[in-house]
Amino acid sequence: MNKTLEAPVAMEDRTREEGRLYSPSASRNRGAIADVLGRVLPANARVLEIGSGTGEHAVAVCQARPDISWQPSDPDPVSRASQAAWARDVGAAMAPPQDLDLLAGDAADAVAPFDALVCMNVIHIAPWAVAENLAKLAAKRLQPGGRVVLYGPYKEGAATAPSNLEFDASLKSRNPAWGVRDLDSVIALFGAAGFALDERVDMPANNRVLVFSPSETR
Repeated sequence: MNKTLEAPVAMEDRTREEGRLYSPSASRNRGAIADVLGRVLPANARVLEIGSGTGEHAVAVCQARPDISWQPSDPDPVSRASQAAWARDVGAAMAPPQDLDLLAGDAADAVAPFDALVCMNVIHIAPWAVAENLAKLAAKRLQPGGRVVLYGPYKEGAATAPSNLEFDASLKSRNPAWGVRDLDSVIALFGAAGFALDERVDMPANNRVLVFSPSETR
C-alpha cells in the first residue's frame, strides 16, 4: 500500500512502498542523468554521492555502469532507509548508506578516498556553506583522474530560464539561505579548490550537469 509523505526539502510529494521512497522528479530524469553519468564516470570508479535522496538515481547509474561501486549518503534517516531498500536491486554495487552532513564538522574525516563525487539537486536547497564544503571534500578526498559531477538548476545571468528565476524566488521564500545558485559562482568555487570545468551538459527542465576534474595546477 502506498502512502503519500510530506517532503518539504524535496519540494515534492513522495510515496513509499516496502521501505522505498518514490520521487516523481527522479522518475522523470533518472534515465537522462544515468546516461550522462554512465559516460563521464571513470572506469571501476568508487563513487561518493552527497544527498542521495530516495536512492533511485544511484540504482539507475549502477544498472547502467555495473563496473562502479556507489556509496550513497544523506543526513536524513528516512532517505537512508529508502536508499538501502532500493540497493537490493543492484546488490553489492551499492554500499550501505552513510550518515553524512556537510554542515556538521569536516566530512572528509568520515569518508574514504573516492574516484568520483556526485551531488544532485542539493546545493540550491541548502546553505551556500554546503557547496563550499563540497568543494573542500573533493579537494581532500578525490583521487587523481577523478571527476566531480553536479546536477541541478542554475542562474546564468540574462540567459537564466524564467522557471529557474521563479524557483529561486520560491526557495528563498521558504528559507533565505536557499536559492538557485549562480553558475559562474559555482565554477569559481570549484576553481579555487583546484578544479576545472570539463563539460556542461544541458538537461531537461532547464537543469545542467557540470563535470569538473582536477586542474593542472592542483
